[in-house]
Amino acid sequence: MKLNNLTPAKGSTKLSKRVGRGEGSGKGGTATRGHKGQKSRSGYSKKIGFEGGQMPLQRRVPKYGFRNPNRVEYKSINLDLLQTLADTKKAKKIDREFLVANGVISKKDLFKILGRGELKAKLEVVADACSASALAAIEKAGGKVEVLNKKETVKEENK
Repeated sequence: MKLNNLTPAKGSTKLSKRVGRGEGSGKGGTATRGHKGQKSRSGYSKKIGFEGGQMPLQRRVPKYGFRNPNRVEYKSINLDLLQTLADTKKAKKIDREFLVANGVISKKDLFKILGRGELKAKLEVVADACSASALAAIEKAGGKVEVLNKKETVKEENK
């Protein structure tokens, strides 16, 4: 084996035009770009979604609604899930670290306790937000709730 007879593995390379390498190559001169015009110039690039002057799809499709950039998204965790965690994992305190460790939420998620289901276990819960019904159910079962985002709970109580 010598350097002059090395070849790449079969299928690892693609035959591409070597353009702009002189007239003798057959692809010199205009380097397959044709004569004159915007597309023959260096630095040319057309906009994404350009349809040759036709109204592009993203402008033809009707738009509606409003997306609030300040919306706070909460993962909802219901009382029945808390009861399941208390039964299976023997949990006494449920907080972000516990829920992340058990794969219920991801690290950056905010979560809110909601009142669906029954809770019989006495739990200490630390949550970003909590509904009034969930708060009442946890305290009725003998547990405690610490809400990190007080505004959400206050909003709900005023409804």
